[in-house]
Amino acid sequence: MPRRLAGPPVGPHGEDFSFVSPLVKYLLFFFNLLFWMISMVMVAVGIYARLMKHAEAAMACLAVDPAILLIVVGILMFLITFCGCIGSLRENICLLQTFSICLTVVFLLQLAAGVLGFVFSDKARGKVSEIINNAVVHYRDDLDLQNLIDYGQKEFSCCGGISYKDWSQNMYFNCTADNPSRERCSVPYSCCLHAADQAVINTMCGQGMQAMNYLEASEFIYTNGCIDKLVNWIHSNLFLLGGIALGLAIPQLVGILLSQILISQIKDQIKLQLYNQQHRADPWY
Repeated sequence: MPRRLAGPPVGPHGEDFSFVSPLVKYLLFFFNLLFWMISMVMVAVGIYARLMKHAEAAMACLAVDPAILLIVVGILMFLITFCGCIGSLRENICLLQTFSICLTVVFLLQLAAGVLGFVFSDKARGKVSEIINNAVVHYRDDLDLQNLIDYGQKEFSCCGGISYKDWSQNMYFNCTADNPSRERCSVPYSCCLHAADQAVINTMCGQGMQAMNYLEASEFIYTNGCIDKLVNWIHSNLFLLGGIALGLAIPQLVGILLSQILISQIKDQIKLQLYNQQHRADPWY
């Protein structure tokens, strides 16, 4: 006849044993908490920048509005890292799986975008041209966009998309005879050549430059477009761009790895608890 144990039943690892590693659990929690706070800052900055603009101007260039981009990315990051934070802290498999799947999808989308951009470089160049031309049209409508274009033209020593004459697409700089604007046939000051020791910037230095030919204008402004300059910069900084891409990919891969490890440990812990409950209820164990 089987002998009944006098003491309480004990599992193969003991009642106090846990498969869930505190190191993995809290490392994943603080990892997500950091990016969760960053996402809230991004959303706050995006909303503030959006509210500071005129609604009409913001809607006119919605597709290239940095504030909208910041808000959308911030909200997505907030939701994903929220699942990671709560899932790791509460040891919730459903939230951790959601976090891992979302992070995997984001990583694969970034990878696919990079591959497609490399394979279809001509189409990517055409899309970039479209974005730049749209930005030129709405240059005066959006202060953030204006500052971004001015920074790009000064940084890359360029003017317009293909050439400085692209600024005629803007209603204020349009070079037609019936344009009443004071900036008719002009280009932004960021197109101008500036001396290294120039203390005060002349914001009217681009006045009437579109009426000049390339040779005459080249003495005062950058005449080459920003598209070619941008493509040349990309080709000469492939290692830098690769490093940035790797820097974005590593946190995502670390998050996916930690979440999968924690999910596996939680599942093992559930099996252990079921084993202990089953044998605790068995009087003949």
